[in-house]
Amino acid sequence: MLLQIRAGLGPSRALGLAIALGAAACLLGACTGMPDRVTPVSDFDVEHYLGKWYEIARLDHSFETGLEQVTAHYSARPDGGLKVVNRGFDASRGEWRQAEGRAYFIGDRHTGRLKVSFFGPFYGSYNIIELDRPGYRYALVCGPDTSYLWILARHPDLDPLIVAQLVARAEALGFDTSRLIYVKQRPHQ
Repeated sequence: MLLQIRAGLGPSRALGLAIALGAAACLLGACTGMPDRVTPVSDFDVEHYLGKWYEIARLDHSFETGLEQVTAHYSARPDGGLKVVNRGFDASRGEWRQAEGRAYFIGDRHTGRLKVSFFGPFYGSYNIIELDRPGYRYALVCGPDTSYLWILARHPDLDPLIVAQLVARAEALGFDTSRLIYVKQRPHQ
C-alpha cells in the first residue's frame, strides 16, 4: 500500500520503473481484476468505511517491506472518489513514509470493489472481501490476485480469534497465508 524507493535506484529511476511495470500490468488487464473464487462485499456503505484503519497483517510487497505502524486513511473527494493516505514507519531508516492516492468505485457504490492509484493514470484493485457488520471494525482486502492481501482494523489491535477467522477465510479462498506478515503497530512491540 505504500511506495517505498528501494536501495540501489534513485528516486526518478525507481518511479520510472514503477510506472513502466504498472503500465505493463494494466495493459495486460491485471490491474483491476479479482482473484478466482473471490467476491467483494455487497451492501457496502462507504460513509462507514471512511476514516483511519490499521494494518494488522499483509502479504508483503516491495512498497511495504520493512514498514511498521502502517495505517490507511480514507476520506471523501469532491469528485465522488476517495482520498487515500497510507503511512508507515521505516524502522531501519528511522523515518515515516507516506503515499497519497485516489480511489474510485468499479461499478456500484454499494459493492466493496474499487480501483486505487498512487501513480497517475495507473490503477490497481482494492477488493473488500470480508467486512464486520454493522460496526465496520475490521476488513479483509485483496488486490487483483492472491499475492495481495491485507487485514485491516479500526484499532491497532484485533482480537486474535477474529484474526484467525480472517486468515482461515483467506486460506480457503486460495491465499498463501503462511506468508502473512503481522504488522507491529506499537513502537515497543
